[in-house]
Amino acid sequence: MSFYLIQILNGVSFGMLLFLLAAGLSLIYGLMRILNLAHGSYYLLGAYTALSVARATDSLLVAALGGVAVVTAVGVFMERVLLRRVPRAELPQALLSFGMLLIIGDLCLWHWGGTPQTLPRPEVLSGAVQVGTFFFPAYRLFVIGVGVMVGVALWLLQEHTRLGAMIRAAIDDAEIARTTGINVSVLSTVVFGLGAALAALGGIIGGPMLGVYPGADFEILLLAFVVVIIGGLGSLKGAFVGALLVGLLDTFGKARFPELAMFTIFAPMALILAVRPTGLFGVR
Repeated sequence: MSFYLIQILNGVSFGMLLFLLAAGLSLIYGLMRILNLAHGSYYLLGAYTALSVARATDSLLVAALGGVAVVTAVGVFMERVLLRRVPRAELPQALLSFGMLLIIGDLCLWHWGGTPQTLPRPEVLSGAVQVGTFFFPAYRLFVIGVGVMVGVALWLLQEHTRLGAMIRAAIDDAEIARTTGINVSVLSTVVFGLGAALAALGGIIGGPMLGVYPGADFEILLLAFVVVIIGGLGSLKGAFVGALLVGLLDTFGKARFPELAMFTIFAPMALILAVRPTGLFGVR
């Protein structure tokens, strides 16, 4: 029984990490209809930047703020300067964002090297917490808590604030939103920056748990796409549910059927696409 409870908690903690990436990816697509392939590089750059700041300042809080700030600035630059110079079509945007993914990945490799590294974790979270009859790493419980708090904050922002109402209006019909006085251009930049910040936060809190290494951007991007495909592009609820499903499937698949670990993730995704192409909570 303890085995299953431990794997469930492991799956939920990994799912909450994926949610931070998928939520930003889904928000960007929902408002701007841009499938941002550079999203995985935000995860990697945020983790590496936080690692350097932590070594320079010995402050994990400053490191987290620095990593989020740098990646948010990169995201805003990419949206305002690069993406707006290409046609509003899927292929040019996808090629541009994929190019940014490769460029940022190579710059990270050049500056930080190819050796896998691990971000330090707060001393208070370095131990284990007793959960029933077993002990579980305190840091993984912290990741679960962060994911839940971010999910609640995003839901409150989207459903109970003026900014959230503006975002929903722009998603439903950007042209009508403009006629009501909403600055969709600035709103797009804010959402893109928020999505980049969430990806950076995912890299920062995932670094102590998964490590940071070249290629992590591709790996995490692939899983984030699986999440949004299962949950439905543009749906915050879908990103949350999809992240939990993928986290649990990945954890139990590796624990029980390691030789079929990829099958346990992609087979349900293929089944959902066959039955409901827009995902569980996507709009038809």
